[in-house]
Amino acid sequence: MRLAGLLEPLAQRLPPETAHRAAILALKVAPPTAAPRADPRLRISVLGLAFPNPLGLAAGFDKNAEVPGAMLNFGFGFVEVGTLTPRPQAGNARPRLFRLREDAAVINRFGFNNEGFDRARARLAAGRPPGLVGVNVGANKDAADRIGDYALGVRTFAPLADYLTINVSSPNTPNLRDLQRRDALDGLIARALEARDYSAPRRPLMVKIAPDLDDRELDDILAIALERRIDGLIVSNTTIARPATLRSHHRAEAGGLSGRPLFAPSTRLLARARLALGGRVALIGCGGVEDAATALAKIEAGADLVQLYTGLALKGVGVVADILDGLVRAVSERGVPSLSALTGTRAHEWAQR
Repeated sequence: MRLAGLLEPLAQRLPPETAHRAAILALKVAPPTAAPRADPRLRISVLGLAFPNPLGLAAGFDKNAEVPGAMLNFGFGFVEVGTLTPRPQAGNARPRLFRLREDAAVINRFGFNNEGFDRARARLAAGRPPGLVGVNVGANKDAADRIGDYALGVRTFAPLADYLTINVSSPNTPNLRDLQRRDALDGLIARALEARDYSAPRRPLMVKIAPDLDDRELDDILAIALERRIDGLIVSNTTIARPATLRSHHRAEAGGLSGRPLFAPSTRLLARARLALGGRVALIGCGGVEDAATALAKIEAGADLVQLYTGLALKGVGVVADILDGLVRAVSERGVPSLSALTGTRAHEWAQR
């Protein structure tokens, strides 16, 4: 067992943000040396890219692009770094990360804490790992032109990323979610696409949306996705909702809730997006993925790819192999040639839940 694995039991006893930093440091000191061999039945081609498997690491774990190669070697099919902002920022006051163990959930209110574009760009330029790496960009809290921050992120990372994600759905930067409104989002996407199209090479552009959208808001976003021909949506970010079922004493903390309570609402939103878009826009399902069953449910609801972070934080890196093994079993049990044959097969059912 490598250092990162040995530290996992200790990390669960540390304050959550301290544990996260310890994990990053351990991965820098003793990363896994080689990715496990991918089962060919899990391969998928989407966004003009060939993914060895559909399981990705969501943004938030490797905020500063310090260990994308190490995470790929745990078996992830792709890794998304960030969220990154043009200038470094400290984020919100601590404590700002809370484990809700009884609920298999986490609440965070980080506020885009990161070291800024320049340091992350330098790391990626110094040594891009083999494998697929996306870069998630945001705006500084005090930016005079938030849309300009996103356009700059696209220009900065287009030469280095396999795909780019525009994060307009974090609940922890004041008024950021206002950029999801139709006129604001249309203007943002226009600027981001212009920046992308003048950058070489031309990278796929994703938009990460909130799970707390009503039907009209979702319809507006999907209409813009089609009109502007963006490449994909990530459904979804964390939620500001607090289900009545939460038991942890941390349940009233401000911030975005992720993990098991986010699974059903984010998957329902994903299915609605799938049915409306009809496969014309790629979808990444994110929110509450913690095992093979939840990963498969995202795919059946309409996801081309899936991402997790909270499930990794609560269960450890062994969850990656467990999910991939479970997806291979599902392919065998369903008698289909590949996992992609199951994409969207239960979208109608999930959309009506």
